[in-house]
Amino acid sequence: MHIIIKFLISFIVFLSIDLIWLGIIARKLYVHYMGHLLRTPPNWPVAFLFYGLFVVGIMIFAIEPAVQQKNIAHAAKWGALYGFFTYMTYDLTNWAVLKDWPSGIVGIDILWGTVLAMSVATASTYIILTLSGS
Repeated sequence: MHIIIKFLISFIVFLSIDLIWLGIIARKLYVHYMGHLLRTPPNWPVAFLFYGLFVVGIMIFAIEPAVQQKNIAHAAKWGALYGFFTYMTYDLTNWAVLKDWPSGIVGIDILWGTVLAMSVATASTYIILTLSGS
């Protein structure tokens, strides 16, 4: 399967999961902790740039190796690690240098990044392997 198709599958999976979390499930939580920091509306071009780059990272570190090995557990493990370290870096850096960064969101957001990247890697690997007949 072509890499662009794999990317589009992974991008759609990522966008679907993250928008459900941010737009429905945890919206009030983020508004509570970060309402004073939120941009309305979001800067969508920058948001999509983040989504695209984040998906490329998941593909490099979790999805592609798992597809090559035909091993969904590999995708879950490395996706979780990728999400943990990227979100931890983001949240802890913000907490360290931004005066009004809310400490109450740090653990929640790191956990979410871990679950998000693990879910995207696992689901995308499963879909890719299924579509390619592996």
